[in-house]
Order: sequence, then C-alpha cells, then structure tokens
Amino acid sequence: MTATVKAILDKYEATSPAVKANLQRILMQGHLGGTGKLVILPVDQGFEHGPARSFAINPPAYDPHYHYQLAIDAGLSAYAAPLGMLEAGADTFAGQIPTILKVNSSNSWATTIDQAVTGSVSDALRLGCAAIGFTIYPGGDNVFEQMEEIRELSEEAKSVGIATVIWSYPRGPNLSKEAELALDVGAYAAHMAALLGAHIIKVKLPTAHVEQKDAQKAYEGTDWSKQSDRVKHVVQSSFAGRRIVVFSGGAAKGSDAVYQDARDIRDGGGNGSIIGRNTFQRPRAEALEMLAKIVSIYKNEE
Repeated sequence: MTATVKAILDKYEATSPAVKANLQRILMQGHLGGTGKLVILPVDQGFEHGPARSFAINPPAYDPHYHYQLAIDAGLSAYAAPLGMLEAGADTFAGQIPTILKVNSSNSWATTIDQAVTGSVSDALRLGCAAIGFTIYPGGDNVFEQMEEIRELSEEAKSVGIATVIWSYPRGPNLSKEAELALDVGAYAAHMAALLGAHIIKVKLPTAHVEQKDAQKAYEGTDWSKQSDRVKHVVQSSFAGRRIVVFSGGAAKGSDAVYQDARDIRDGGGNGSIIGRNTFQRPRAEALEMLAKIVSIYKNEE
C-alpha cells in the first residue's frame, strides 16, 4: 500500500479493516494502483437503455466476458455490473479485477423515477465483490424509500466487509434537465451520498448553472466557468475530500471531450472516472487506446 492510499483510507474512520481491505483492492488495482486515482468500467446500461441501444454499435459487447476482459486488459481499477453480468463471467475472471455488484436497476419503460433492488449483499459476497453499487435519485418521489433501502443494504454490506458505492443522480418532477446537472444540485447530491455512508460517491459532472433560489447567494461572487473548479466544489461537498468521488462519463461524446473531462477531474481533485458507453461502444482497439490515455492523464503524464 502506498502512502497516498494509506492517507485516503485513514479518512474512513469507523470503517472496519475488512471494508478498508476491499477499498484498498480497488485503489491498488491496475495501472493507477497506488495513485489515489481510479478508472472504473460500469456496464449497467443494458438494464437502463436496453441491449440494442447499448451494444449494437459494437456487437462483441453483447458478451459479458467482453467487458471483464476490457477492464482487465485496460488495467482499470474495477468493473461494475448487475447480477447476471457478473455471474456470467465470475469463474473465468475470478480474482483478476475487483468487481462492484450494482444492486438496483431501472429500465426504459419505467413510469416512476425509481429503481428495483435486483441484487443482494449475499450475491456480492458469493461473487467475491469488493463493493455493492446503488443508485439514488435525489428529487424523485421515491427517494426516501431508496435512502432506507441503501441504509439497510449498506449496513449489511459493512457487516461482511464489503464497501458501498452510491450513484447519486438528481432527478424528479421539480428538476428540469438543466437543473439535474446544476452545480448546486450536483454538490447537494454528492453530500447526500456521503451522509448516507457511501465509501465511494459517483456523480455527474456539473454545469455552471445554479438552480436553487435559496442557494444562489452562496454561489454569488465566484466564477464557476472552469469545470475543474466545479469538480473541486463537488469534492469539497463530499466531506471536504474525505470521501472518494468519481464522475460519470455520461452519454457518448467525442474523444477530445472525454480527455478534457479527465483533466478537469484531475485538476479539481476528483478521484477519477467511472466511464462506460464512451469506451465499450467503441471498437476494442479504440477503447483500449482511449482508456490508456485517460490513465496517463490521471498519472499527470498528459
């Protein structure tokens, strides 16, 4: 374990040695091992968007083994997926990369802003996962039920030494699309995840828009035009940097935009990227090239 990783883990007070060991597995894995930076491959888009929208552009990605191998060959920190995806490669890839079991999911036809619990802590333990992952929708009508669900799941996970990752995505009837990515809303969402006991917080990169009228005064007088400064504020809102914060890659975009996001996350003190569609929807060689460059950015080589 490096001094950098030890300094991160020392901030997790009241956290068992077993949970810290699993966090260390993620922090010490792959090409970024020991640096305090992470790149995680998440493949839960089949649930959220459907297989054709997710994989038809790159047909080999229909195979769960493709994603395990991509994450391993790219030297990533972890691979996150729902139950069936992890089970489909659990024996073949056992011990080769830390895994995160996404334990709740939605789908394209859902009529409520909510997710069903689709995996369990016992599943994560059986599959040797380092962590469970769970999405909450701050602003959704069912968010309080989601908070209660993750409190119970996280308590159970901690009792058996498994870490918790919370995807905190503001969404709801009182939030416009612009508001979902607002700086104040995103910082609030990250803070909620920290308050719920997340060991790793996953949020979207925020825009400079400030949505809440009651919060606008707090943001006045500061230039929020630089994305790295907005990242810094989200990290500040996550217990002043006492929690690991990674940022979603979002919808597919050009490679230059992906690289700039990584630079801004790095410069703002974020811990890294959790990037799916922007990699696995590209041909394998292009994905590996992109991930190698992202890793080099986080290593301050670019």
